Amino acid sequence: MRDIIIEQTLPFPRDMVWDALTDSDQLAAWLMPNDFRPEVGHSFTFRTKPAPGFDGIVQSTVKVLEAPARLVLTWEGGGIDTIVSFELEDAGHATRLRLTHSGFKGLSAIMPRLVLGSGWKSLVRKKLPTLLADLGKHPQPAGR
Repeated sequence: MRDIIIEQTLPFPRDMVWDALTDSDQLAAWLMPNDFRPEVGHSFTFRTKPAPGFDGIVQSTVKVLEAPARLVLTWEGGGIDTIVSFELEDAGHATRLRLTHSGFKGLSAIMPRLVLGSGWKSLVRKKLPTLLADLGKHPQPAGR
């Protein structure tokens, strides 16, 4: 089964995008409430509203953390055991984000893959840029 791959150029500096991926509060604002910590090996939980076949809980572990370029997480929930990676690179005064959600196997993964593919597109192309634009208008205090 094919991976979900979404590429988006965001008109924000890479450090700002990295913070949106690795700060628990910012991650909650565009993805889901969580108890994430940017530490390799840290296991954490994303929580959202349940849906048919999904209890609203995604168990994750930080597998790779290469600031400010690459974050890899396990993604377990709704009957799937997959991997999500975020890769960042400079694109002039912008940042190119590549999200890859991989590891979909078997017929039981078809529906979750379709739902997640649509969800990731909306999150990466709408919610994340909206959060970054808002943060750009209201900079975070030093030390965050």
